[in-house]
Amino acid sequence: MNPNDQTLLGQWRITQAETAHRKDLLGFGPDDVSLLAACREYIHLEVDGLVAAFYQQQTAFDEIRTIIGDADTLRRLHFTMREYVLSLFSGEYGQKYVNNRLRIGLLHKQIGVPPKLYLSAMHNLLLKIEDCLAVHLTDVVVRTAAGRALRKLLFFDTTLVFDTYVRWLVSEIETARDDLERHARDLEDKVAERTRELQEQARRDGLTGLYNRAALSEFLARDLSVARRNRQPLCLIYFDVDDFKQINDADGHLAGDRVLQIIAGVLRTTCRDTDVPCRYGGDEFCVLLPNSTHAEAEHVSERIIGELTQDAPEIKISIGVAQSGPEHHDDVELLLKRADDMMYQRKRRGKRHRPAAETGGRAHTSRNPGSSPARKKSMP
Repeated sequence: MNPNDQTLLGQWRITQAETAHRKDLLGFGPDDVSLLAACREYIHLEVDGLVAAFYQQQTAFDEIRTIIGDADTLRRLHFTMREYVLSLFSGEYGQKYVNNRLRIGLLHKQIGVPPKLYLSAMHNLLLKIEDCLAVHLTDVVVRTAAGRALRKLLFFDTTLVFDTYVRWLVSEIETARDDLERHARDLEDKVAERTRELQEQARRDGLTGLYNRAALSEFLARDLSVARRNRQPLCLIYFDVDDFKQINDADGHLAGDRVLQIIAGVLRTTCRDTDVPCRYGGDEFCVLLPNSTHAEAEHVSERIIGELTQDAPEIKISIGVAQSGPEHHDDVELLLKRADDMMYQRKRRGKRHRPAAETGGRAHTSRNPGSSPARKKSMP
């Protein structure tokens, strides 16, 4: 429920039983009510002068003058204090009275009155009222009893006011705690996000933006485990750039870097969403193809070759493909070695025809067609 739809009594669940218990704790009973009600007439006669004297004393202190602030506020406080003093002798101290005291406490806290000033003000008010009663109550016994009843009631009021102070402070602490927890969560989220970014950067090759060798090993281990469990095939494409050293020697390392970046761009556009293209190191690249057969890997290889032939025909690559599963699966190192071996077999043999796939988990190579006979490396 919206707090604005409830009184302070309702929000804080101060019942009639709780109110009665608080009065019992202070010994405030029917006799005290009668004594205060009997003094109502005298207080009505003196209330304006009493309030004026009270604020004259209060505003003698700089810190209190600063809180009050201006003449209009002081006039409103005069009126509010007059009503408060009269209510002390009204004889009605039920739930409405309690709610008003809670509201007074809330207002004091909202305008920044510290407890020390509130308590000193209540003490000075008590003295002013006792002086007033002393003028009109000549019977010492009655005057003493009335003063005692008044002190009980003011203590009752003070406990209610300090309830608002304590609840306000608790609310501020809870708000601060919630803000701190929210800030901590935001910080944790930012740290987690930054950690993910750093982890992702650590898995990426700085030059090409592809996954690096460490990431390939991680993905291979994961996907080989899945393939083994589900009895699925898995293929690995492995290739390097023909005569890459000659490119670096003749045109410089920047030219070599550009070749690697072109290849990375081709891999990003030709590989499927499920494939994992990586720069394995130097001029060597791999593409991991989960749940894929030789035929599917060959098709991806042909797409890579075709795209590269179209975009950068001067770049030639040698490709090897190894399949693992579905019946028997290699470990990571063996699969990498088989793919690498198949690439170098093709490179050494220098064949120009399109390769035929070997089945049963064995590898094949492919070369870029149209390569020059003068080059040591060529591609089907």
